[in-house]
Amino acid sequence: MISRGGAALASRTTRLLFAGVVLLILGGCAVGPKYVRPAAPVPAAYKESGDWIVAQPSDQIPKGDWWGVFRDPELNTLEDQIQVSNQNLKIAQAQYQQARALLRISRSNYFPTITGGLSVAPTQLSSNRPLSTLSKETNYTDYQLPIDASYEPDVWGRVRRTVEASRSEAQASAADLAAVQLSLQAELAMDYFELRGLDAQKQLLDSTVEAYEKALALTQSRFQGGIASALDVAQARTQLDTTRAQDVDLEVARAQYEHAIAVLIGQPPAKFALPASPLNSIPPTTPPGLPSDLLQRRPDIAAAERRVEESNAEIGVAKSAYFPLVMLSGEAGFESTDPANWFSGPSALWAIGASAAETIFDGGRRHAVTDQARAQYDQSVALYRETVLTAFQDVEDNLAALRVLADESSTQGAAVSEAERSLDLSLNLYKGGATDYLTVITAQSTALSDERTAVDISTRRMVASVLLVKALGGSWDASSLPKL
Repeated sequence: MISRGGAALASRTTRLLFAGVVLLILGGCAVGPKYVRPAAPVPAAYKESGDWIVAQPSDQIPKGDWWGVFRDPELNTLEDQIQVSNQNLKIAQAQYQQARALLRISRSNYFPTITGGLSVAPTQLSSNRPLSTLSKETNYTDYQLPIDASYEPDVWGRVRRTVEASRSEAQASAADLAAVQLSLQAELAMDYFELRGLDAQKQLLDSTVEAYEKALALTQSRFQGGIASALDVAQARTQLDTTRAQDVDLEVARAQYEHAIAVLIGQPPAKFALPASPLNSIPPTTPPGLPSDLLQRRPDIAAAERRVEESNAEIGVAKSAYFPLVMLSGEAGFESTDPANWFSGPSALWAIGASAAETIFDGGRRHAVTDQARAQYDQSVALYRETVLTAFQDVEDNLAALRVLADESSTQGAAVSEAERSLDLSLNLYKGGATDYLTVITAQSTALSDERTAVDISTRRMVASVLLVKALGGSWDASSLPKL
């Protein structure tokens, strides 16, 4: 039996213990370095920007659906289906949800772990046990209802640093999701314009085949009249058949692009078809803005930066292992041999305690873990800076491509005009008997080649325009990162 003085002393001891623990928790600090975003090389202006330097990307790229700048209703319809049907996007979404769940797991360490149980233990004691331990009852049932609690106070910031790392990883995963979505949207737009470019090539070859059929008929008529030779007829027929083969060959590439688009929007290729519609678009004006804006617009840069903070927090987690592990534990409940008074005051039980443990020797393990965390941080910083440099390269590449292709398109347009004029002249000369059919064939081949090149340049300009919007981050912005 505990005396009143002893009970009072135990009560004071308990209060002092908890007061000390609370002060320890409140006075605790999170060990490890504070996070500072690493510096990255950012130029004052884009080398290839030209007259676009003073413009802002947001002036031209819509805040929501960036592909709207192309003003193509068919493309808009296809892009809308990626969000709900693409399986790669669903994979990235599931990875993001996993990262959010891991963050909740880390935050759960802020709270104590409480377990409860129920125990009913019928007991039969031996009647032959020593008399000194013999009690009046040899047959009884022990009823127990214990509730146990354990808690690790975050004295050195291990839990805080772990939560910080998990939060950064979840935000990085959100940026990864945005990067995957942007990549898929850009891939769809590029495939779409490549397909439309093939439709334009098909239209050109179809009209060329018709023209060559008329030229063959003309040559046969002249041969029958004794004006042209059999060689002229053979050359005209060869030219026609070669062009027909080129026309048919386009169907392979078009089918492949159509199948790729079907997969991107989550449909079996067998159930998807895109009617032919020749490319007639011109690239929209997409000013790149200032290079410093790119750090906030690219989701891959945001993901790399978030992982730098994650690695920084992991250093704190590793360093917290150098400090004692403080644990609080407690137990309360009821125990009785009689269910009738199970919950009565005398049946109550409780215990409370605290412990601290420090690793004395681990063979250098903690030091190695800390070195590993620091090396991981250095790696993530280098990866972040490399991602920034690659982003600037992407923008510069496509600014240069659009500038050069615009000049090439103008020059090629002049070449097409001259080739068509040369073809008309050669046909008129042939009809008048002033030249042979080889001159006509040469003019036909040159005109067709120049016209196909012009269509190819138009397609490349549209693809480069898509790649520029992608390089600028589409309509994404770092403010889109979730506040977890």
